[in-house]
Amino acid sequence: MKLTTKGYYAVKALLDLSLQSHHQPTSVNTIANRQNLPAPYLEKILIKIRQAGLIKSVRGSQGGYILALSPENISLGDILIAVGDKVEPLSFDNFNHESPEDWVTMTLWQRLNQKLKEAIFSITLADLYYDARSRQASQGEQNNFII
Repeated sequence: MKLTTKGYYAVKALLDLSLQSHHQPTSVNTIANRQNLPAPYLEKILIKIRQAGLIKSVRGSQGGYILALSPENISLGDILIAVGDKVEPLSFDNFNHESPEDWVTMTLWQRLNQKLKEAIFSITLADLYYDARSRQASQGEQNNFII
């Protein structure tokens, strides 16, 4: 599995939204400035995430994006799928399925692949939120910081 820039930015943006204690709509430019991300690219990513139902957009002068679900209900896998990233950690293209040794090895890799996929879907935005808040507290940082 390779975490793409799109996936990385998506996770940062949603974590940024979850860290805002006021839970008011946040503009793309605000998120982009806080996280040092390119706003035009981030806007395209957030549109995909909105289409997947993970965030909502609010129109108007005080508009922006808010989480559509609680952070406990948004997994890392959900975010990556929303932006089109693969969540299959391993590829099995190079296996010869005819030899017994390859079959055993393939079974091992399939089991490992399943465990990695389970881990990707078990890590939630809430987990990342608590990790970020813990880091903030230990370093005495303000609410807005680069993730």
